Amino acid sequence: MVTFLPSRPGRLADVPAFTRAVGGAESNVACALAAAGHRVRWIGRVGADGFGDHLLDTIAAYGVDTGAVRRDPHRPTGVYFRTDADRSTDAHEVVYYRAGSAASAMSPATLPYDTVADAAILHLTGITAALSEDCRALLYELTEPRPGRPLVSFDVNHRPALWPGGGAAEVLLDLAARADLVLVGADEAEHLWGTPDADAVRALLPRPAVLVVKGGAGPAIAYERAPGGGPDTVTAGPAPRVDVVASVGAGDGFAAGFLSALLRGLPMEARLRHGHLVAAAALTVPGDLAVPPRRAHADRLAGLDDGAWGRLHLGPGWTSADTEADEEVRTR
Repeated sequence: MVTFLPSRPGRLADVPAFTRAVGGAESNVACALAAAGHRVRWIGRVGADGFGDHLLDTIAAYGVDTGAVRRDPHRPTGVYFRTDADRSTDAHEVVYYRAGSAASAMSPATLPYDTVADAAILHLTGITAALSEDCRALLYELTEPRPGRPLVSFDVNHRPALWPGGGAAEVLLDLAARADLVLVGADEAEHLWGTPDADAVRALLPRPAVLVVKGGAGPAIAYERAPGGGPDTVTAGPAPRVDVVASVGAGDGFAAGFLSALLRGLPMEARLRHGHLVAAAALTVPGDLAVPPRRAHADRLAGLDDGAWGRLHLGPGWTSADTEADEEVRTR
């Protein structure tokens, strides 16, 4: 969907102008993965309007294959407006105009399973499930257990404003249980399911082979099921210190960094660190999308010893500074 970013802090009622940008959890992940050098296809539905043109042009410019995107001549491209405050504060406002949008018309009929069957990883989020009953049916179809299906990655991504009638807790838990890899914030898990800590989330979701419970500024905890049914391997991945410009897009950045490291066959600690690094790229820009660090730069940072990683402090512009001297300054 198209995102409108405010020209200054304040209530929506008081903001005089907005800047157009691109938003959407799945497309954010797709763009970041493509920028990191992976072959990515984004599948969606946008209106046959100027906003749809802008979305497709922008996403394709990142190197994402948009050939499977459908244009809807009868429904508009979704949009949303937000304030400049952090989502966690009462001052934050976000207004979605997605009811009746082109994306809400996605269904098993409009997106056959064959469209995704050749993927190594199929990444989905709970936002799609909130758009309509047809979208929910699509996610149930795509997460149906079947031989040879792609690894299904599911980011819970609970957005209360998209669930005015309730039902999010049950639907999102059900979809997460059908996935192979689940990403969820500790705060949203507590809000949805009343889980007090990461261990409680794992107890609620024992089936996925990998569960990552993100702790915001705190550590991300990864649970990896052992082959043969042994105890989980549990890995804690502390987050670096970040000078936050805007919090939107951080979860999508984490997903992209984690999936990139997974595709490269890196161990769990490196996956968590790469997730934190791409999240930090998003946190240090005002919009949803950020250019991730170059692969060599990210690899050098992810490979720091625990002490240097603990001293890492990232601020705006850090992704463009990729010399060892710059890294030494940031880890003092």
